[in-house]
Parts: sequence; C-alpha cells; structure tokens
Amino acid sequence: MTHAYILTLSCRDRPGIVHAVSGFLLERGGNIEEAAQYNDHDTGLFFMRVQFACQQLTQGDLLRDLRLFAEPFQMDWKLHPTQAAMSTVILVSRDGHCLNDLLFRWKSGLLPLDVRAIISNHRDFYQLAASYNVPFHYIPVSAATKAQAEARQLEIIEAEGAELVILARYMQILSDDLCQRLAGRAINIHHSMLPSFKGAKPYHQAHQRGVKVIGATAHYVTSDLDEGPIIEQDVTRVEHKDTVEHLVARGKDTESRVLARAVKWHSERRVLLDGHKTVIFK
Repeated sequence: MTHAYILTLSCRDRPGIVHAVSGFLLERGGNIEEAAQYNDHDTGLFFMRVQFACQQLTQGDLLRDLRLFAEPFQMDWKLHPTQAAMSTVILVSRDGHCLNDLLFRWKSGLLPLDVRAIISNHRDFYQLAASYNVPFHYIPVSAATKAQAEARQLEIIEAEGAELVILARYMQILSDDLCQRLAGRAINIHHSMLPSFKGAKPYHQAHQRGVKVIGATAHYVTSDLDEGPIIEQDVTRVEHKDTVEHLVARGKDTESRVLARAVKWHSERRVLLDGHKTVIFK
C-alpha cells in the first residue's frame, strides 16, 4: 500500500541538504512528487517542503528514522499524511462573509479542512452552522467575563484537536496568553487600511479621504495586534464614484478571497515561519 506524505523542514543552511533529504527518501523507497526549497541569505536559514509517496515504510517508521536523520542538521521538521484534512475551529462575530465563504469552499472540496466547531460571541450564525452540520458554540464576551470566555474557547479548541483556528472576522482582541497558546496555528483577517484608518467604520474614513485602493491582510495571530507574520495580501482599486457601500462590498469580497488563500496554503502545509516573515511554497 502506498502512503503519501508532506515533509517540511528548516535548519541552518549548509551544502548538501537537498542531496541528503533526497537520498534519505530514496533509501526508503520514497518517490518525490513535489519539492521546493528556499535559502534566506539574511538569516542563514534553509527551508524545504517535499511531497512524496512511500510503499516500504509506515508513518511510525518514517518518524523514527527522521528523528535520527534530522539531528545532525538540527532541523525543525514535521511530517504529515497528504490526505489528512486539517482539524479546524472557526471564530466569528457578526460579519459572516468570511465564515460563509470558508464553509462553502470546505464543503465544495476546495479546502482540505475538517471544520469541527464554530465559536461566536453572538448568536447570528447558529443556523448557518447547522446547515453545514457543524457544532455552534455561543460564548458571550465582556470585560468582566473575558478570561472565562477564553478558557471555554480554548477548552473547545483543544477538545476538537484543532490544528488550525481561523478568526473569520472575530472582533475580539485575544489575550497574550491565548495568542501564545495558539502560536503558529491561528490565522486572522483584517482590512489593510491600518494604521491609517483605525477604529469604527474604516471604510467610511477611507471614502472620506478618497483612497484609490482597499485591501485585506491575512496573518498569523500574535500578541502584537494585527502585526503577526503575513501570509497573504491583496488589493482592489476603487474610484471617486464608488460609494461607501461599494467600498464595504468590495472590501468584504477581498477579505474572503485573501483569507481563503491563506487557509488553503496553511492547510496544505505550504507556509513555514521565518522569524517574523513567512516562506510560502505555492
């Protein structure tokens, strides 16, 4: 029986890494189907993603051998079965465009996800969740209950074994502690008009200033608000004749597209962290 895997790795750059990885897989009957690499000359780090098929060894055998292989290189590596859908929990507030888009793409087979729960601080989307047969958890949040609410959110995330947490327009600032617990596995989306237009009604502010482009940014969640490593960005041009409603509609569409691309790349194990940046093997 053939098993397919994705191997991602990073380490200090040095000659012979690609040869060593290829040889390691060849010796174990591995057939490389897709491979990409990157040398960051600024940091001296090497990054690689390899998709391969293997008949001879089980995942357990590969994990054992990889531990021994990676040690001399001091590699940070991960091995995942290619066909394994990524267990996911989605957080949302009252803007449902990103949630609706993600659920549709997931059920259409366009995203390799296993959406196990939706968490919200409002009840607006319980019927949408039910239509996709996804458990919906209503957890109200206030200044007085924030700690308890986050504890309950984390309990659900861990109980569902979530490898990915998506903040699909979840309009609550996560505590530093929760950000640290979700490091590297939580993706947020926001309009890219920060820091110019902060606070309420950013599209109204942008319209008043006559902006010519609006956009969106998807990034990993960190304790630095909206400043985590960027995964994807995009912009849409606007004109003087566009109303605020036009800007809002185009902004929502852009947010949905950008978030979907970021989620797809992450769930396909194509995103590797490079300090405060990302390496993306598309």
